[in-house]
Amino acid sequence: MPPVRVLVVDDSVVVRKLVGDALAARAEVQVAGTASSGALALAKIPQLNPDVITLDIEMPGLNGIQTLIQIRKLYPKLPVIMFSTLTERGAATTLEALAQGASDYMTKPSNSDSLAGAMEQVQRELVAKIISLAGRKAQPAASSVPTVATGKKSPRQPINILAIGTSTGGPNALAEVLPRLPAEFPVPVVVVQHMPPLFTRLLAERLNTQSPLAVEEAESGAKLEPGHVWIARGDYHMAVERRGDTVVLSLNQTPPENSCRPAVDVLFRSVARVYGAGVLGVVMTGMGSDGARGAQHIREGGGEVLVQDEASSVVWGMPGAVVSAGAADKICPLPEISKEVIQRVTSGRTQALGVSRANQITDGATAQGTTR
Repeated sequence: MPPVRVLVVDDSVVVRKLVGDALAARAEVQVAGTASSGALALAKIPQLNPDVITLDIEMPGLNGIQTLIQIRKLYPKLPVIMFSTLTERGAATTLEALAQGASDYMTKPSNSDSLAGAMEQVQRELVAKIISLAGRKAQPAASSVPTVATGKKSPRQPINILAIGTSTGGPNALAEVLPRLPAEFPVPVVVVQHMPPLFTRLLAERLNTQSPLAVEEAESGAKLEPGHVWIARGDYHMAVERRGDTVVLSLNQTPPENSCRPAVDVLFRSVARVYGAGVLGVVMTGMGSDGARGAQHIREGGGEVLVQDEASSVVWGMPGAVVSAGAADKICPLPEISKEVIQRVTSGRTQALGVSRANQITDGATAQGTTR
């Protein structure tokens, strides 16, 4: 199989050389060319025909966002990975880039990193993203995920919590699902999105402005309440635990799982332990297999698991791993996930809500989605 051809776009000659040298050391990828500006990148794309573009955000002339918008107009399906800084401004701009159609992002090595450390970070993180977005099989096969023995599922019981896990492409997927959930959504929502610190806070703030639910970054000890969404804090695992008659959030920095912290598996194990059959898990677009073991724990406890389908996923690694592990109750296109969630959450509550009110919630959420 030929290597993945990459166009590296950055106004810094140092960064272009660093990324170029790091990629050149891997046989799976090939630097097709470099560009020092957005305008030059746009001119080179038809000449070089790259499979993937890495694009700096801060550039003179056409900045990264402006260049991305032009790329999306001309090449809607060409994968673009944004290079951002681990700063408030860099995180905010990265989220805007993702909303404008960027496929993924990577934070630049800090100035304090050694050259060897910076090279290692680029090779470890960037190469995996490049290969995955190009549709190559660099990630572990889903069939390699160990299977947790799952007994016969009990009859459907009322859902008491919604737990969501996602990674690559996740911010846009969450922006599709959460705003379609009604303000009267009767259960709490907990979310793991693979992102570093600062990014998760800004993501929560952004989603809070888009959703009728209250969305915030997780705080340890926060009491879980219906109609509220908590996003796991970057670099902290998030779990739930029961304290008397209440359930609260717990954050920790135990070792990463699946090379991730926060990890979906950590959250899913905890909701299965605390809520048993009252869990609805959702695994959406993302690279790797995080969430597959946790989904099996949810199913083992009698809960239900939905996954995003391959066609609507940026990367079908995480949802595909759940499917291969036999832990998915249903595979849904992204636009249908919110409606499926509402139907499953309200189905066990129709007597308490009244059938007409449950239908109003579902119909109202559908109308919300069509008018946004």
